[in-house]
Parts: sequence; C-alpha cells; structure tokens
Amino acid sequence: MVDMKNDRKHGPPIIAALIGALMIFAGPCQAQTQDANSAISSQPELVIGTKEAPPFAMKAADGNWQGISIDLWRRIADELHLRYRFAEEAGVQGLIDGVATGKFDIAAAAITVTAERARILDFTQPFYATGLGIAVPVGGEPSWEPIIRTVTSFGFAQAIMALVGLALVVGFLVWLFERRHNEDFGGSAIKGLSAGVWWSAVAMTQRHTGDLSPRTLSGRIVAIVWMIASIVTIAVFTASITSVLTIKHLQGEVHGVSDLSAARVGAVTGTSTEDALSRLRIPYRKFSTPQDGLKALRTHSLDAFVYDRPLLAWIIQQGFSSSIELIDPTFGSEEYAFVLPSNSPLRKALDVAILDAIHSDWWGQTTFRYLGSR
Repeated sequence: MVDMKNDRKHGPPIIAALIGALMIFAGPCQAQTQDANSAISSQPELVIGTKEAPPFAMKAADGNWQGISIDLWRRIADELHLRYRFAEEAGVQGLIDGVATGKFDIAAAAITVTAERARILDFTQPFYATGLGIAVPVGGEPSWEPIIRTVTSFGFAQAIMALVGLALVVGFLVWLFERRHNEDFGGSAIKGLSAGVWWSAVAMTQRHTGDLSPRTLSGRIVAIVWMIASIVTIAVFTASITSVLTIKHLQGEVHGVSDLSAARVGAVTGTSTEDALSRLRIPYRKFSTPQDGLKALRTHSLDAFVYDRPLLAWIIQQGFSSSIELIDPTFGSEEYAFVLPSNSPLRKALDVAILDAIHSDWWGQTTFRYLGSR
C-alpha cells in the first residue's frame, strides 16, 4: 500500500519549492514590465507636433485638433497615461526637423514613411496605407487646346508623313510602269513623277482622278491594290484621330499614370510625391499647398495634380468638387506613421498600442467617419 502519511509529509515542501521557482522566473519579467510602465509614466509632458492635413489632422476654430491621426494619438495616449500638448507646424519638413532637433517629442499628422527620413528618425508601426491620387479637371478642358496639341504633336506628324510616304511610293510605281505606254505619265522624269504622285494622292482620298488613269496591266494592278488599301488606311487613320480627339476633349489630357509624362503636372513641394514623380521621370511644377495646385488645375494651368489620395479626396470634396475630380488609378505606396526621435523609449509601447487600435472595431468606425468607404 502507498504510504499516505509520507505523501502528506513531503507534499507541502514540494509545492513550496515549485512556487518558489515560479517566483524566481516571474520576478525578472515582472520587473521588466514595471520598468517599462515606470518609464512611460515618468515621461514629462510630451510636445506633439502636427500640421493641417485633413482629414488626418484638422484644427477647429476653437483651437482643438481632430482627425484620423489625432484621434488615434488621443486613444493611445489615454491607454498609456501620457501627458501631452499639441504644437502646430507649417509643413511636413518642419515636423521632421522639429523631431530631429528635439523641438517635438512626437510628430502626428499625415507623415509618410520614407527611407530618407528613417535614416535620421524612427517611425512607429504604420497605421494607414494608401497611395498617390491624380486630380484632373471635370470633363476635360472646355477648349480647343487639347485638339491643337494633338494635331501638332510628333505622333500626328508621323502619321501624316507615313501617308505621304505611301502616296510617293505608289506614285513612283505607277510612273515606272506607265511612263513608256501612257502619255499622261510620259515626258520628263519630273513631269511623269509629279503626275504619278498626283494620281496616287487623289486616288487615296477617293477623289475623281480626271483623265489620269493607268493603262498597263502592271499599272492597273498597282492602282487596284492602292485604292483598296487606301480605303482601309484612311478609315483607320480617321477613326484613330477621332477617337483621340474625343477622349481628350471629354476626359482631358490625363486618364492614367502613363499620361503624366506628357502632361502639365503639379505637386506639393517637400512631400514624398516629389520623390515618386522623380523616380518616374515625370516633370512637375511645385506648389506650396495642395489648394494652390488645385486652383491652378481649375484654371487649366495644369493638366493634373498629384498628391496623397485620401488628402486629395478630402480637399476636393470640401471646395473643388464641381470643377475637379479624382481619376481611378492610384499609384505608388504610401504609409503613414508617427515620428519619433531615434531610440525613443516610447516606441515599443506605441507600436503595441497602435496595433491594438487599428485591429479594433473603433478604427473601422473612425476611418469611416472621416473618409466614408475606402
């Protein structure tokens, strides 16, 4: 039989030993957690740099800030029991420089994560992913300017030269076959060639050729082939030009990223949009604010304006919806995050809090409230 007395005798020391071992292992973990919480709670009042970047950061008439980034920061700060105050800056570069020099403890707006900025600063976990949007005038330019640019373009000149080249080749062949058998194409080489080219051009445009007509079998074969081919050639040429002119007149110069290289493009100076356009080798005109660029677009000084899509959509909705629209393509990859000084002790706690927030129902409700359906 099992000695129950001995089991009861040795049981308490064993349990006590197990409890002691657990306390030994749990001690450092608990100490680390307490140290992290202590580091956060001991932080002085943080200065949060921000700027107007609707709908991510907006300043109300009473001086209070709101927006997607601001609401996220308030939620995180309340969770971590952080004391803070907001300080306004004019531009994104001012926020970056402010964090780098210690003027701001954190920057919160619509700040894009880039490699250049990451070399001198730290970013938190990104909380919003987007891309660049393209704004164009509604309905294209109400003028003949896009049509004039089309008919004076290099591509249009190439098409005309191709037709002229075909007419010259056919005119030469007709003269070559008819010069000794048809007095209409006889005489000197200049007279015969000019008659051949004239007949070719008239036949290509389906006009009456008058008394000029090939008489030899070879000349008539060339004429038949040319008349049939010219019908197809002129039809294709006319349809292509009509299609291009209609699209440009109704939709404007730009209806995709590939059209930007040949268009008059605007961008906000000091933003990541400049880097994206430079990588694509797209020339652009600089503006200090997106509103200035959209005003130039509205007066048709630009063909397109490129900026972060959610910011661009918000600005257009607020003041330019009747004259400017966003086209569907979005290009580039943009991620928004909070900016911290290098090796900030807050980074780990902020990353965890951001991940908790953006994977919650609260985040979906917040982004829908400011942006609607994405």
